Amino acid sequence: MKIGPKYKIARRLGAPIFEKTQSQKFVLSQAKKAGGRNSRKHPGSITDFNKQLREKQKARYSYLLTERQFSMYVKNSLNQKVGDKAETLFATLESRLDNIVWRVGLAPTKNAARQMVSHGHIMVNGRKTTIPSRQIKVGEKITVRKESIGKGIFANTEKTANESLIPNWLKSDGNSREFELISRPDLKRAGDLLFDLNAVLEFYSR
Repeated sequence: MKIGPKYKIARRLGAPIFEKTQSQKFVLSQAKKAGGRNSRKHPGSITDFNKQLREKQKARYSYLLTERQFSMYVKNSLNQKVGDKAETLFATLESRLDNIVWRVGLAPTKNAARQMVSHGHIMVNGRKTTIPSRQIKVGEKITVRKESIGKGIFANTEKTANESLIPNWLKSDGNSREFELISRPDLKRAGDLLFDLNAVLEFYSR
């Protein structure tokens, strides 16, 4: 998926949605730009539609999804008969294999995680998979393919995984080689998100 200028997109959306924008440099550039803008004129009011559109874009870029992929997930959540739709959407997004590979620290970025899966370095329940969008179910285990462990991209796997903030719906075996989805990703336990999924659902419900 082609993204474009990440700093520019993150500034426009007002959130550090990419790894490279999650830095002090980005925070300072945001503050400087906001100061210059406010000194020239007062910002105009933002419509509900624009707010919802912004939240949609923040969520979509956070998971590096195309509009087609993201809208499919949203529409599936909206079509469910029971349960909280925002919870369902969050669980679906978080349960993607490439997202989990990034969450547990096997890859430094989401794009790198996607490439790891696509190139066959990751296994699910002992079987190689090359589908980044694969939905991982509770109880399924994710490991690095034995033949790939010695490759350069995994040189710092143990250090990276140990330092990463693994959500409580994922479990590590302790040596950073095997991970398991132990419960459904829970929006209420997700901490501070950069986007509002209820606003996203409202956008697609128009």
